[in-house]
Amino acid sequence: MRVIQAKSKMTPMMQQYLAIKGQHRDAILFYRMGDFYEMFFEDAEVAAKALDITLTSRNKNDEVPVPMCGVPYRAAQAYIGRLIAGGHKVAICDQVEDPAAAKGLVKREVVRVVTPGMIVEDAFLDEKTHNFILAVAQERDRYALASLDISTGTFRVAESEDARAVAEEALRIQPREMILPDAGEQRSFYEQLRRRMGETATTLVDAGEFRYARSRRRLTDQFATVSLEGFGCEHLRAAICAAGALLGYVQETQRQKVAHIGGVETYYLDSFLWLDDMSCRNLELLKNLRTGTRQGTLLGILDKSVTPMGGRLMRQWLRYPLLCADGITARLDAVEEAAMAHTLRAELRQHLKSVYDLERLGSKVSMGQCNARDLLALKESLQQLPALTARLADFSSHLFSWDTDTGPLADLAAHIDDAIREDAPVTIQEGGMIKPGFHDGLDALIRVSRDGKGWLVRLESEERARTGIGSLKVRYNKVFGYYIEVSKTHSKSVPVHYVRKQTLVNAERYITDELKTFENEVMGAEEKRAALELSLFNGVREKVMALNPLIQAAAGWIARIDCLLSFAETAALNGYCRPGLNQEGTLVIEDGRHPVVEKMIAGERFVPNTVRMDQKAMQVLVITGPNMAGKSTVLRQVALLVLMAQAGSFVPAATAEIPLTDRIFTRVGALDNLSAGQSTFMVEMEETANILNNATPRSLVILDEIGRGTSTFDGLSIAWAVAEYLHDLDGQGVKTLFATHYHELTELARRKRRVRNFNIAVKEWNDNIIFLRKLMEGGTNRSYGIQVARLAGIPESVIKRSKKILFLIENDEHLAPKLSDNADEPVGEKGGAVQIDLFQSGEKAIVDKLKALDVTRMTPVDALNALDDLCRKSRSL
Repeated sequence: MRVIQAKSKMTPMMQQYLAIKGQHRDAILFYRMGDFYEMFFEDAEVAAKALDITLTSRNKNDEVPVPMCGVPYRAAQAYIGRLIAGGHKVAICDQVEDPAAAKGLVKREVVRVVTPGMIVEDAFLDEKTHNFILAVAQERDRYALASLDISTGTFRVAESEDARAVAEEALRIQPREMILPDAGEQRSFYEQLRRRMGETATTLVDAGEFRYARSRRRLTDQFATVSLEGFGCEHLRAAICAAGALLGYVQETQRQKVAHIGGVETYYLDSFLWLDDMSCRNLELLKNLRTGTRQGTLLGILDKSVTPMGGRLMRQWLRYPLLCADGITARLDAVEEAAMAHTLRAELRQHLKSVYDLERLGSKVSMGQCNARDLLALKESLQQLPALTARLADFSSHLFSWDTDTGPLADLAAHIDDAIREDAPVTIQEGGMIKPGFHDGLDALIRVSRDGKGWLVRLESEERARTGIGSLKVRYNKVFGYYIEVSKTHSKSVPVHYVRKQTLVNAERYITDELKTFENEVMGAEEKRAALELSLFNGVREKVMALNPLIQAAAGWIARIDCLLSFAETAALNGYCRPGLNQEGTLVIEDGRHPVVEKMIAGERFVPNTVRMDQKAMQVLVITGPNMAGKSTVLRQVALLVLMAQAGSFVPAATAEIPLTDRIFTRVGALDNLSAGQSTFMVEMEETANILNNATPRSLVILDEIGRGTSTFDGLSIAWAVAEYLHDLDGQGVKTLFATHYHELTELARRKRRVRNFNIAVKEWNDNIIFLRKLMEGGTNRSYGIQVARLAGIPESVIKRSKKILFLIENDEHLAPKLSDNADEPVGEKGGAVQIDLFQSGEKAIVDKLKALDVTRMTPVDALNALDDLCRKSRSL
């Protein structure tokens, strides 16, 4: 910090400010002064610019004034939210003693540090998205991460010996903030992780915070246990290091124990279908690639949840599809039952619409961030439980049941109903929250305040009669308290016992002993009332805190119901079928549809397609056809239907049989990553390498145009070799859908027994094409690139020139002497509309060599050698 004046010359207040700021150098310090939060020095300059507020200065007459800006205390949350959105941290420094009772400088302390991952205010959170903070740790040769959403209390850990898998999991979690150890010995792992996480806000903390012994002790203290066996992570040292460090960071920033974090969930990365971050983006599961919104995504189609908890769980189910057949079947059973019960499903969803965000309400209450309206929302939500449990009893699926006594929650709802007024204000400091009849002492104080108003009316009437001044008024303001106001025209009629308190232009204000006594009584009653109401409110809050574990359990149950009903609603509305599951690797989708595209297209009917794949005869499908015909749609819909089935959803098809799939890989297009110095081709090859190095015989691979980013022959060679590798992997191969414009790859079907050729059918009409969108067996040797170019609006002169050049390429590899500048010159009978044969030059070389051989002069050995050489050359084509 730039300090202009010597500290010894500064006021005590500024010395206090600098001392507190010194403990929070990486945050903007909101320093409470009366009704404002003030900022000074660089903090003021940064905040004024970020918030677009006036930058002024303190001690303007000094040689070098101190920069200063401020925001109103009551409006601070909005300003804090804007700073957090801009990537800043905010340390909130409040007055921790009553200024009226303070001797000298008011004591101040930082009561909370707000960071991107430490937000509990609803206004700054997406209700259907978790707000995770992430900690990552390396312990010896193990890697781990811990994630926490403090707004819901969701706390999870995972560990692996695979550093890449942990980095991919960090991307899958999508944290708002990440903490890492400031450690040198493993710096390379953490630096690589930071690069992969992009612009995620990152804080480096002392490496000692990640030490195993300290972390384990911190966790057992938090959970009040002697070990972590009950949470399944006692043996996971790296996970304990990450979780303990994260919990320590939370306690440091929140300045409290965060009691609502009562446990941690341990999960294993190989327990779920793996879909890496790039594949998630390629398939547009959560975000539209063009707009960044959920419109036009699988989540946008499937998520018909009506509660915030259900929306967050739906997102998790899609990112963590199951691998356990029993778990998937249980979800499908529940969805089928709900899909058939139309009336009951509608009734249940109506009840759910009255349930607020129980997870975040419980967390706000536990952290002291709630108000009376939050308690009313909690009450209304808990009041839905009896109706939900009664109606859900009609379902047989165990996923709809919750074998827990809800009596304590019903009692809590009744207690809140008895205590909290329906018209309670937003603030909790000024009273007006507690219902009459809830507390006798409060009722007495309210009567004093209410009777006091009547007393003032009587006093005003009596004083007018006593003095003869008809315009006399008895009034109150916050500055002067209660007073009697008389216009100056009647000042001579004022009694001698009136004591002048204030002179105005046209009036005088007075006080009397009687009015002063009344003021002391009423003001004392108002202050006592506000203090008592706050105490009673806190009593209700403590009852909620005591039952928060049960509230969180209810929230999880409601979220599960909401997701199952959402799947059922989508299936019923869109005509989805229940998929079958198998362990044999057989995939059969009859008349499958892309769940998103079928809803987005306008002006034409979506054409369904049938896809069959297995481990014996149809494992690698090479799909050819022109651009815009629908190859990419078919590829993506197969991947999405597999994912939907393993998430527990019905699928858009006539029938479907889905093999349990451990991983889905996609390579469906790439963008240059110029900031990392990577070209399109390099990104493409990295994605392909990831597939080849991690795919298993239980995986599904989607490849759309491998090798486009380099020269034609290089690209073809790579595509051919990749297809062979996936066919031969581990002697079993991988189910692969391979869309390509390299029609030479259709030759693979003759050479590899589990490769089959398919094409997307088109119809030619007067040198134009009509897309039929139908997947047909067999290859094609046409790309129709020039016809597609015409459809895209390429000028006709360019189209004609393209046809001429294509004809010459097809008929002679030596182009330059024959390329005329005349685009209208005849190009041959068929206009050159034939696919280029990329093997032509190689075959020609073999033919030329054969022509050059003189077998009459060759020995048998020479002839065999020559034949062997020609065979090797032909096999390389």
